[in-house]
Amino acid sequence: MSAVLALLASLLWGTSDFLGGTASRRAPVPSVLGLAQLTALVGLVPVAALTGELDADRAYVLPGAVAGLVGVVALAAFYRALATGTMGVVAPVAALGVVVPVAVGLLQGESPSVLQLLGILVAGCGVVLASGPELRGRAGAAPLLLALVAAFGFGAVLVLLAEGARASVVMTLLTMRLAAVLLLTGLLLATARRRGVDLGVPRSALPVVAAVGAGDVLANGAFAVASDMAGALVSVTAVLASLYPVVTVLLARQVHGERLRPVQLTGVAGALAGVGLLAVG
Repeated sequence: MSAVLALLASLLWGTSDFLGGTASRRAPVPSVLGLAQLTALVGLVPVAALTGELDADRAYVLPGAVAGLVGVVALAAFYRALATGTMGVVAPVAALGVVVPVAVGLLQGESPSVLQLLGILVAGCGVVLASGPELRGRAGAAPLLLALVAAFGFGAVLVLLAEGARASVVMTLLTMRLAAVLLLTGLLLATARRRGVDLGVPRSALPVVAAVGAGDVLANGAFAVASDMAGALVSVTAVLASLYPVVTVLLARQVHGERLRPVQLTGVAGALAGVGLLAVG
């Protein structure tokens, strides 16, 4: 069951990331993030109240708050990368953040298999092949560097989510959103003071932004529950949840008509194959 929930998280994250990257092409990233996180926060408050989780052990506070702050930075970098680069390349690069929970699992005593070691090597080679032509594009190296920042942040959030879920899944998610909203509110207020800066989100994009927030929090919840199940290994559930680039790439091809060069297709396939080897390993 933990594997099913991890894959569900992957599906939700992939869809949410595509929508977030698309919305960021029409509105400022801080505004998209702020509205998405606020939507998630508003939805979580009644859930926490109705389930009685407001009285849960406070061990979730620190990992939840840190996850919220790190997650905002990672999502901002990721959405900007998706908006300025090629989604089919950026998404697999960001998925390499799965190395973080895998490394944490190893440090906690989990032993890597030969397939897992092979998966890391294959994924690394895939990223090099996928990103090579992208470095010479109009956007240059910036989208890929942002994707790497997002990768590290996403990996850290997975570890923190698993830690907070031991006390309370709902309250960890609620704390994450509260920390994110507070940070983004401060950022937006500071930015709004600059003359000529438009932070508005087009009315037509509001449903998309709301869907981004809902999809992200549901994905986080599915992963948190999966990682907290008996016998579940964070290193495995994190890898399964990191298959979301497949969804993002397919949506980008279908909706935006993105086309990749043969070497990039090979690289994307390699990065995703590496993630898959980590999962089955």
